[in-house]
Amino acid sequence: MKIQSIRGVRDILPGEIEKWQWVEGIARRVFARYGFQEIRLPVFEKTALFSRSIGETTDIVEKEMYTFPDRGGEMITLRPEGTASVVRAYIEHKLYNPPSLIKLYYMGPMFRYERPQAGRFRQFYQIGIEAMGSASPMVDVEVMTLLLDFFRELGITGLKLEINSLGCPECRPQYREALKTAIRPHLEALCTNCNQRYERNPLRVLDCKVERDREIAATLPKLCDHRCAACEDNFAAVRSLLDISETAYSVNPLLVRGLDYYSRTTFEVVSGNLGAQNAVCGGGRYDSLVEDFDGPPTPCFGFALGMERLISLLPDNADADLQPRPDVFIVALGAQADRASITFAARLRAAGFAVERDYDGGSMKSQMRKANRAASRLALIVGDNELAAKKYTLKNMGNGEQQEVAEEDLTTAVTSALGSPAAD
Repeated sequence: MKIQSIRGVRDILPGEIEKWQWVEGIARRVFARYGFQEIRLPVFEKTALFSRSIGETTDIVEKEMYTFPDRGGEMITLRPEGTASVVRAYIEHKLYNPPSLIKLYYMGPMFRYERPQAGRFRQFYQIGIEAMGSASPMVDVEVMTLLLDFFRELGITGLKLEINSLGCPECRPQYREALKTAIRPHLEALCTNCNQRYERNPLRVLDCKVERDREIAATLPKLCDHRCAACEDNFAAVRSLLDISETAYSVNPLLVRGLDYYSRTTFEVVSGNLGAQNAVCGGGRYDSLVEDFDGPPTPCFGFALGMERLISLLPDNADADLQPRPDVFIVALGAQADRASITFAARLRAAGFAVERDYDGGSMKSQMRKANRAASRLALIVGDNELAAKKYTLKNMGNGEQQEVAEEDLTTAVTSALGSPAAD
């Protein structure tokens, strides 16, 4: 019986995974500069964690979560996003004690039961940042500048930072009612999704991608006209700090977030190369979520970005030198050479070099072809004559130069030809 992968998930194979590893490596390096530490989260959690944080009536909870009872009858969900799990870990492990700003990042798979389509998968991957424990606008700005630094190191261009303020629990309810009143006469003209959002979260009508709905959204009341003085002051401070840091941005009054827990600063990084669904990354401030889970008052700011979309934006030459290649390809000619090559390979690998060989005992010509196909930097030729003399031929596969190397000098000769692996 032929078994294939489940629809909506995929394998990431050698030849592609190197690009993913490269992106993850740059993320770790950039995030560490800003003082962020990695947290690894469970792939599944109690369903209540997500229904409580994301919102019982959101599409994610109602339609898109992989939820099932375990053998004990408890409802379990494959995580659809990372923030709720970080908050749960923050409270469970009392990371708030002693009080301080905790900076965390995560990487890994998320799961949503969406209709598979181009660029959207049921198992997808995210990188996320959560800064927990400070309401300072400086945190908002530092996280956004971290993200832009990350994109710059990846070589991604043509991106724009858009920001908005969603207000707070003091001023947003009044805006919500004003917005519902203004939307009501347009319901027949709005799409089905917007009609559903009207009752659940009318702010989501503002970010609909349907062109007709966007035209209507532009005529609706703006949140900036309903924010309280404290939220206006906070947003002015965020913009001022972005100006001081020389970070380009634009204010998008229609920018909202799909999850219930966001407040005040929200942002997206958008690309001109993605069409209507142009958001590369989004995030913002969520100051009440920790309290909602019975933790201490903890203002937070974070973002999440999808790896699949990010990989699609990398420049064409981003993986030019990412494919793994051996430092040394051992060409072993004969049974004795095969045995000796085991020792040579172990010695070179212990010194930090990548070593490959032919396992099928082909001719010298066929083995050299394999060394070429593997793009090996050097070839070490081991035959009966070399074994008798305990001197071996080391060939530079780039320029064709050869040298004779004594057995005791092998590691030194490879280091001299390639440099110390620790310096790469």
